[in-house]
Amino acid sequence: MISNIAEDEDKWLAEGIAGIQHNAFYMHRSVDSNNLREVLKYSAQMLSELRTSRLSPHKYYELYMRAFDELRKLEIFFKDESRHGCSIIDLYELVQHAGNILPRLYLLCTVGSVYIKSKEAPPKDVLKDLVEMCRGIQHPIRGLFLRSYLSQVSRDKLPDIGSDYEGDADTVMDAVEFVLQNFTEMNKLWVRMQHQGPGRAKEKQEKERSELRDLVGKNLHVLSQIEGIDLEMYKDTVLPRVLEQVVNCKDELAQYYLMDCIIQVFPDEYHLQTLETLLGACPQLQPTVDIKTVLSQLMERLSNYAASSAEVLPDFLQVEAFAKLSSAIGKVIEAQVDMPVVGAITLYVSLLTFTLRVHPDRLDYVDQVLGACVKKLSGKPKLEDSKATKQIVALLSAPLEKYNDIVTALTLSNYPRVMDHLDNGTNKIMAMVIIQSIMKNSTCISTADKVEALFELIKGLIKDLDGFPVDELDEEDFKDEQNSVARLIHMFYNDDPEEMLKIICTVKKHIMTGGLRRLPFTVPPLIFSALRLVRRLQGQEGDVVGEEEPATPKKIFQLLNQTIEALSSVPSPELALRLYLQCAEAANDCDLEPVAYEFFTQAFILYEEEIADSKAQVTAIHLIIGTLQRMNVFGVENRDTLTHKATGYSAKLLKKPDQCRAVYACSHLFWVDDQDGIKDGERVMLCLKRALRIANAAQQMATVARGSSGPVILFVEILNKYIYFFEKGNSQVTSSAIQGLIELITSEMQSESTTPDPPSDAFFASTMRYIQFQKQKGGAMGEKYDSIKA
Repeated sequence: MISNIAEDEDKWLAEGIAGIQHNAFYMHRSVDSNNLREVLKYSAQMLSELRTSRLSPHKYYELYMRAFDELRKLEIFFKDESRHGCSIIDLYELVQHAGNILPRLYLLCTVGSVYIKSKEAPPKDVLKDLVEMCRGIQHPIRGLFLRSYLSQVSRDKLPDIGSDYEGDADTVMDAVEFVLQNFTEMNKLWVRMQHQGPGRAKEKQEKERSELRDLVGKNLHVLSQIEGIDLEMYKDTVLPRVLEQVVNCKDELAQYYLMDCIIQVFPDEYHLQTLETLLGACPQLQPTVDIKTVLSQLMERLSNYAASSAEVLPDFLQVEAFAKLSSAIGKVIEAQVDMPVVGAITLYVSLLTFTLRVHPDRLDYVDQVLGACVKKLSGKPKLEDSKATKQIVALLSAPLEKYNDIVTALTLSNYPRVMDHLDNGTNKIMAMVIIQSIMKNSTCISTADKVEALFELIKGLIKDLDGFPVDELDEEDFKDEQNSVARLIHMFYNDDPEEMLKIICTVKKHIMTGGLRRLPFTVPPLIFSALRLVRRLQGQEGDVVGEEEPATPKKIFQLLNQTIEALSSVPSPELALRLYLQCAEAANDCDLEPVAYEFFTQAFILYEEEIADSKAQVTAIHLIIGTLQRMNVFGVENRDTLTHKATGYSAKLLKKPDQCRAVYACSHLFWVDDQDGIKDGERVMLCLKRALRIANAAQQMATVARGSSGPVILFVEILNKYIYFFEKGNSQVTSSAIQGLIELITSEMQSESTTPDPPSDAFFASTMRYIQFQKQKGGAMGEKYDSIKA
């Protein structure tokens, strides 16, 4: 059925074009022979093809353009009076005798154009006559194209200031009156199109009407080009008349398009000075008009105007642009009760963008926009519409992008209230945007109050929100979120120790509500942030008079102990042990022996009771040994207790090689190279001999289990320890002991039962080269090595 209609239209169009071409041919022959009567006859017959009602607007436009081209040629003929021998006044009267009204009016407009150009009559009289005559065509499509032709032929002949047709003082008003009248009549015809044809074809009609919208809009463009229209005339005459037509037509398509045209074609300065009038029309439009887009475009144009020059900014303040726009948006939302939430939020996003560009220093305006959004969302469930939540994210992101400073956003009281209306998933997305903004701009959050406000904003990442358990999260997403929070904690800093302690306490309060799964991510940055404060306070002890919360190392260490204890319930003993050791080292630097001892005690308790995995035990004991070796705060008794524990646990590791390595590592606990460090050569030697026994046991076990002894790597490692302490001056480590160990390793390597191991061989060969190098170097060290055969 549709294809048949299309075929019929193509056939009708072809017939119409053929009719135009046929009559145009004879018209041109008559022109060539200067036969005016025949010219008028064939031109009228040619224009009669435009009387058809069978074509769609798109097809009718093609037909019209064919006729238009011929009319331009006809106009040239009419201009040359010597050819047709008829005065322009007589010609103007003559064409009015054409038989059919549509051809008559097209010819009248064509001759009228020549008449105005001849200046034999005032332009305003001819234009008024033409625009009134065109009322004779009331068919919407035919009337629209006729009036479009009138607009086209007259636009360069309007009595405007500076034009060839300028008349008396009222000349501009005559031009304005002509264009406005033509616009009004065209808009009425355009609106009337919706009432043609059966109701079921409404969608098709709207599409056809949309195709013709530019014919109407061109009148507004012509108005904007009239030089004589100043601000006063625009304010008093042009805009009120245009808006009156827009409001009264009560047509959704026309109102939206014409409001858009007004915004696009007239100068920004005029919009600013007539803002109240323009905005006053918005609530009067049909409820179905997409007014949010219209207002958004208006605010965008005004924003660009403000950005173009700082000189215009006082004008915005003078006309109270923000107050008027804010009031207009409120009235539109109130009037359009069925406006979806996303539409209202889109308006607030545009208003906020306008505010940030025009009044960036007015945070009260920004907060007012956010407050209006909160008011619109109040009483409604959390947003789940993806389009609406996307607009909320845009609304909340705008201040961050403008100020590049979350601290500014934290001063906006309505900012968190807007976030509360987001669904849990989007709330977390916005929280990530906030953190990324802080990291990108290296923003330092310097007070506890600001940290409190910030954590309120990003609470979706800090703890489980109602109805959104953490178990439902993707593991990778969860890790990314928590790592972001961890990085954020490092951005909290204040030079004042008291304020910094308050910040640390605030962070602790919030992260402890985050659930066990989050603590391994959030506790370590808090601990290191607190330790950084401790380093700044080294040497301070006791209470500061007059301070409610004195920031002293002792107080901070108490806080740290409580915080790390929370990890034991995760459970995350390996992480807790590392943090205890970090704290112990900091306490050592602060010369707080009891505190350091307590942290070591907690570390050993974790090792005993919580760490069962053999690999984790190996890592943990080496961390303990390494940290303990660096401690210089302990007295003899405490140090002996801790070193005894460390050596004891080292010897109890599951695997013999692990035992061996941990035990010889303990030798460093008894020989510290500092000026006042402990140097107990005898106990060093005991550790090394014990390690050697364990290495022998490992070889024997390998022989029993596999029929061949294992690699000699452990012996080579112990040999290197011997050499280290030998060079450090440990009298218990003699050259003969080193020689004996070398011979043992050589013997083991030559044994048929030993498993070949190239890395061990290379390690031993490198060690022997080192001994040879020291011998050749000479001096006191060379003499020590002389007795060793390498």
